[in-house]
Amino acid sequence: MSQALLHRLGGMVIVLALVVTVVFIIVRVTPGDPAAVMLGSDATPEDIAQLRAKMGLDAPLIAQYAQFVLGILKGDLGQSIFLGQPVAQALAERAEPTFFLTLFSILIAVVIALPVGIFSAVKRGTPFDQVVVTLTMVAASIPSFWLGLMLIQVFAVGQGWFPASGYGGPDTSFVERLNHLVLPAAALGIVNSALITRFTRAAMLDVLGEDYVRTARAKGAGEGRVILKHALKNALIPIITVIGLSIAMLVAGAVVTETVFGLPGIGNLVVSAVLRRDYPVIQGTLLVVAAIYVLINFVVDMLYMIVDPRVRQ
Repeated sequence: MSQALLHRLGGMVIVLALVVTVVFIIVRVTPGDPAAVMLGSDATPEDIAQLRAKMGLDAPLIAQYAQFVLGILKGDLGQSIFLGQPVAQALAERAEPTFFLTLFSILIAVVIALPVGIFSAVKRGTPFDQVVVTLTMVAASIPSFWLGLMLIQVFAVGQGWFPASGYGGPDTSFVERLNHLVLPAAALGIVNSALITRFTRAAMLDVLGEDYVRTARAKGAGEGRVILKHALKNALIPIITVIGLSIAMLVAGAVVTETVFGLPGIGNLVVSAVLRRDYPVIQGTLLVVAAIYVLINFVVDMLYMIVDPRVRQ
């Protein structure tokens, strides 16, 4: 167990080191002078030289890389050009909407997908199963931003049940802010539930025909016990995998969804940074998102060891 844990921790460190290197290279290989690109065509040579010195772009490449890595180790992701504040502070101030949007979206996706996928596998070939397969194909093909716009039209504009955009002001209560997340979380959750449903159904179909499932039924075990204890337990690894991948995709999908719903989260921050060519914010966000991806994969690997003891070997 400890050896497997150390192996995965070592893999995390290697991946993060590669990500840091790639992000560093991306900014340096940008066509033209990054400082000139960030300041725009109206910048004077003095302004460009000042920004280059501020960003350390006038130093040798090796020195720039060492300074970049040292800053990351200290928690310094750079200084935003347009916001006039550290990138880490800007990300922290906008983390709450993105965090709760991702959390509620995956909860909605799992609550829909697990029971539907399990029941569809148990009722394989029935009209219910055929409807589920069709609906999941349709749901997987729907862009989350389009579904978000439809939800706004129906439930915000038409019925007035939920806010159409925003996250409330500084004095808005936490409950009211969560109310702003219902529609965007539903848009992301419904789209991502399609993938989890299909994987759950496929994983359950793989194990329902196994000998241990037939043996449990032959011994008189109830159908619910057979499905939940014997079949689902052995189908959990691919289901956990796809849920972990869905969480990672939700973090990326929040970029578009937050823009549609006007949420002041990390996704909206990235869009603004791209439009303004605020490279410190872009590279800082890339590092944070990549770290989240790696952490999710690590957690998934740990869950493998809990669910299936054979993985520990």
